[in-house]
Amino acid sequence: MSGAALGIDIVVVFFLALLVLYRYADFRKQHKLVIVATLLAWYLCFLIVIILPLDVTTKDNQNCMQCSERGLTNALHRATLTSQLQYSNGVTNERKCVRCLLHQQQHHQKLLEKFSRSGSICEEKTIYRQCEVDSSKISPSSAPNSSKVFTANRTNSSHGVPDIPVLQQCFKPWSYIPDGILPVFWRVVYWTSQFLTWILLPFMQSYARSGDFSITGKIKTALFENAIYYGTYLLIFGALLIYVAVHPGLRLDWYKLQTIGITAANTWGLFLLVLLLGYGLVEIPRSYWNAARRGHLLTKTQFKVAKLMTEKADAEETLEDVMEEVRKLNETVKYNHPFRKYIDTILRKCPTEYQERMGRNMDDYEDFDENSNSIPSEKSLVRLHKQVIYVVQRQQRTQVQWKMLLEEAFHLEDVAKNEASSSHQFIRGFQSQEPRNWISRYLYTPAVEWYWECLLRSWCYRILAVVLSLFSIIVVWSECTFFSTKPVLSLFAIFIQVAEKTYNYLYIELACFISIFFLSNCVYSTVFRIRIFNYYYLAPHQQTDAYSLLFSGMLFCRLTPPLCLNFLGLIHMDSAISHQNREQTAYTSIMGSMRVISFIADGFYIYYPMLVVILCIATYFSLGTRCLNLLGFQQFMGDNEMTSDLVDEGKELIKREKRKRQRLEDGENRRREWKERYGNQKDNFTRNRGSHSEIPSSLHATKRASTKYSRWNSRSERDGMELLQDPEPMDFNADTFSDDGPDQNSDLGRYQPSGRYLSMSCSRIFDDI
Repeated sequence: MSGAALGIDIVVVFFLALLVLYRYADFRKQHKLVIVATLLAWYLCFLIVIILPLDVTTKDNQNCMQCSERGLTNALHRATLTSQLQYSNGVTNERKCVRCLLHQQQHHQKLLEKFSRSGSICEEKTIYRQCEVDSSKISPSSAPNSSKVFTANRTNSSHGVPDIPVLQQCFKPWSYIPDGILPVFWRVVYWTSQFLTWILLPFMQSYARSGDFSITGKIKTALFENAIYYGTYLLIFGALLIYVAVHPGLRLDWYKLQTIGITAANTWGLFLLVLLLGYGLVEIPRSYWNAARRGHLLTKTQFKVAKLMTEKADAEETLEDVMEEVRKLNETVKYNHPFRKYIDTILRKCPTEYQERMGRNMDDYEDFDENSNSIPSEKSLVRLHKQVIYVVQRQQRTQVQWKMLLEEAFHLEDVAKNEASSSHQFIRGFQSQEPRNWISRYLYTPAVEWYWECLLRSWCYRILAVVLSLFSIIVVWSECTFFSTKPVLSLFAIFIQVAEKTYNYLYIELACFISIFFLSNCVYSTVFRIRIFNYYYLAPHQQTDAYSLLFSGMLFCRLTPPLCLNFLGLIHMDSAISHQNREQTAYTSIMGSMRVISFIADGFYIYYPMLVVILCIATYFSLGTRCLNLLGFQQFMGDNEMTSDLVDEGKELIKREKRKRQRLEDGENRRREWKERYGNQKDNFTRNRGSHSEIPSSLHATKRASTKYSRWNSRSERDGMELLQDPEPMDFNADTFSDDGPDQNSDLGRYQPSGRYLSMSCSRIFDDI
């Protein structure tokens, strides 16, 4: 299994990152470079979190083997001293024992060679015991200190001969990674992620938001926007560099410069990490607890509906204003103007209905006037292009979110209605528009859905919320006490050290994985939830723009390294924090020694994480939500008048959308019934029409002749004969009717029947009028 676990994790994490990205990004519309860069950033960050527990177990195995090696050397040394004391009066026996000890030393070298090949020196159950001497030859007075020497050794029960102690067996963990692989792996992963977050992704972010029409213009805009951004980082790095240069006893070299850069990046990331962690430790358990309260969840959904309706209306109004400006420019800039290619580029970014509307009103045969003052400048077109991209994406996002939120509101109302159902069958108010798959057809039946939605789901969420709350308490306690090594107060360190005593690698891996997964979930979920106005927002259902995708990749790459270092500090495997002289993980060795900047290693890294307590208290009492509400940003608060008004508005909007959808479904049902009822008659009518066409032409000619030369005695008789001549059925087409009334494009809103026979019969009836 050497390296197999690493390979499996690399493949599995790639598909995991791809699946999560597919939820937020539209692979068909987004630029391929944006998708690749974001996927690479997410993939590397997820990979660091998953591979770190393997690094911990591999290092524990190496510590076990080194302890066994030292124990074997000490045992041989004690055996040598013991033999000298026991056989000081017998030269022959002493020579025999010396030869025996030399033999054991040779065996020791063989074990070390075996250790270098297989990674274990303790596969033998016992070490050779070839220095067996009859206990009768040993006088108690000849070795007065032998009891002290042998107290730590095993004694042969039959001879009373001391034996070299049995050492701890060091079995390889199932996920053991051979030496030399992890250091190279961490270097590639870490420096690639740092290159992405500090250089490539900020540049691509500005490039994606740029409204320039050429690649050169986009690159210039991106470089100009990132000049201040890069200058800030260089200023911080320069300050740390000056500190090291003037500090006595420190000499600058490439290793220390590298450590300074890593320390600066980790300091910035740790500052943001504690803020996001303090929010996630409280909000994630609370979100699951509130999800178990269906009334609370429905009320919050109604609040979201009212708030999203306002955003949707604002997005549509903004889109109309921008499209009006585009229409004016489209009419002003003619086909032979130099800026016409820019207008065409802008039009291609507009929605299809606006493109068709503007294309009908365009006159391509009118030349432009060079002296006209209404021609815009190139900068204004660039600004308009950028604005069009933004408003179109925002309008499409709000439309999709509106549909998804209505589906959620309808589902919650269905759950509330089905709770009182005695049939234990889940009945939906509206049929799902998506076709049912085999899972919903055979496994997730209406009965199973009722038990899950109305009975089990709330209890599962409550249990999960309690478990997550316990984890949050453990994290807060450990963050405040991880610097204490004697006694060990960090609960994560206690769990790992208990497993290290027995070298239970599976327990170590599970404990490390669960711990770091919970920490990363608290941090990453906050990144997915936060929204910075309309500039950064990870919208699900593939509605996230390029700017937000790249920004999330930047945040992940900056938060993951300090998150892993913080986790290693919690389990006392970072010597810069725990001050313990032990083998470090390969990841810690890549980070370098934080002792280069002592005030950061001994101060900021230890005491700043304690602020998570204050942030957790502030999140628990919703201080941030209350502050935003006071500033005018409506937030969901149960005891607020504005929240109650928005909830009532949301209820009315949901009722209106339900009535609209009910009318649509009723119309579809009526059309379906008409087709089922009159479908056979239509086929019969078609067959009758065919049979009439097969009547011999001679018969028609005879009838026409008889009617032509006959004399009509009365008008009523003539009308009766007209009605009896070649009656033709009227074809009914249900598709021509709609619930919204007659077609606006039809003449006077009247239904126009098709078929020449019906029109001929109508004209014959009223010929005499």
